[in-house]
Amino acid sequence: MTDPAVERDAAEAASAFAHPPVAPDASAAYGEHPDQVVDFYAPRGDSRGPAPLVVVLHGGAWRAPYDRQHITPFADFLARRGFAVANVEYRRGSSLPHQGAEGPVAGRWPDTFDDVAAAMDALPGLLAAALPAADPRRTVVTGHSAGGHLALWAAARHVLPPGSPWRLSAPPGLRGVVALAPIADFEVAEELGVCGGASAQLLGGPAHWEARRPSADPASLLPTGIATTVVQGREDIVVPPAVAESYAAAAARAGEIVGLTMVEGVGHFPLIDPAADACAVVAEEISQLAW
Repeated sequence: MTDPAVERDAAEAASAFAHPPVAPDASAAYGEHPDQVVDFYAPRGDSRGPAPLVVVLHGGAWRAPYDRQHITPFADFLARRGFAVANVEYRRGSSLPHQGAEGPVAGRWPDTFDDVAAAMDALPGLLAAALPAADPRRTVVTGHSAGGHLALWAAARHVLPPGSPWRLSAPPGLRGVVALAPIADFEVAEELGVCGGASAQLLGGPAHWEARRPSADPASLLPTGIATTVVQGREDIVVPPAVAESYAAAAARAGEIVGLTMVEGVGHFPLIDPAADACAVVAEEISQLAW
């Protein structure tokens, strides 16, 4: 007997990945590694002046086989909604399976975090030439799944532990964060086996869990003082709602309100699928922060 939830998830994934990649209007490097690149999408249609900038961080469990190409239809969807879009690539885990791991290992420590921090810091300087239609004063960061984790982390660098190489001396200049089915609480994610233990792999394995988690787990980096909304499919079996709910509860305990928008009847992938109604919900959440 087949599992209806698994069948739905497979169909939703197939729909999200059926869209052909959309080429950017411009690209720029923020470092020397081939993965240290940002693709830019100019706002489509009639311009109302400089457009809010949406920084997109793709998901894929921080694993090498999943790069930014799969989220380019979502980036184009946002551009057609009038946003200027920066689609960030970053170094991910090895493309080869490792002993004791279920497939390719998730992420690289510290490279994945080095890249996200460097990209965010470089963006203001890259925009003038690559995306002059963008208004960096109205920047919203969004990301899906593992990219949702990175979006939350990018907005929390000013509350990283003292001595962290990624720590900012002041809050980043963001209008807010819209995290889509994010891996937002590492302890809950590991308890549920999200993405085959990807959170622990991102930190370099169980031996580094306690030492590195305070610098990487969004649930440990609260409050941020930055407007944050989590959008979550109620039927998500990839990153279950319990992860987002735990993050929102941790924020509340820290004295901060995090918006939690549950989209009924959908799972993980419709949030980035331009053909799905859930994608319009995401665009509206971004609009509420950006415009």
